[in-house]
Amino acid sequence: MRGTPAVAAAALLLAVLAGCASAPAAEAPPAPAETTAVATPVATPGPADAGRLQDPVAAPAPARSALVPERVIIPALGVDSTLESLTRDDTGWIQPPELVDEAGWYRDGVVPGDIGPSVIAGHVDSRIGPGVFLRLSELAPGDTVDVVLSDGSTRTFSVTGSVTVPKEDFPTEDVYGPAPTAQLRLITCGGVFDDSYGHYVDNVVVSAVRVA
Repeated sequence: MRGTPAVAAAALLLAVLAGCASAPAAEAPPAPAETTAVATPVATPGPADAGRLQDPVAAPAPARSALVPERVIIPALGVDSTLESLTRDDTGWIQPPELVDEAGWYRDGVVPGDIGPSVIAGHVDSRIGPGVFLRLSELAPGDTVDVVLSDGSTRTFSVTGSVTVPKEDFPTEDVYGPAPTAQLRLITCGGVFDDSYGHYVDNVVVSAVRVA
């Protein structure tokens, strides 16, 4: 599996989620992400925190919507966040969201609602407090996720399941492989915080399918 959307999304995992938190959860105030009043920058990770995107095998690019997602709303968690545009830097490292309380969409991947898996990622916490996806692991099948696009339309997804997996054993093919329908992946860090490494050891991945 080396098509452009799948490879780009897999690289996003390494970039955003290996470095999606910079302090143990115990150091974060016990408050949900949506209570954060002011967007606060977090440190940009260095190469140890990010993955380099490999050059994909040449393949025809799929048809792509001209719209872009601007907001993600998760009623069950009280999350209502604008979306940063996640990109790669000039060395190939994909950058995580700059703000701990704001999610980000990987703009070189699938537009939410188009065919294939679209990726939205966010921090679980930081040294100064909770992140936008602090409670992501609480989502259950049937919970809805709304993505508002640049034309004001909303694409609604229904959660089908979630997994918490060690980062070194991430099921790339299962999560990022080609999909016949419009799907959404919400990703953050999880598990315990490894002080020696400076990051969480797991990833939380929530999968959803478009229903409206």
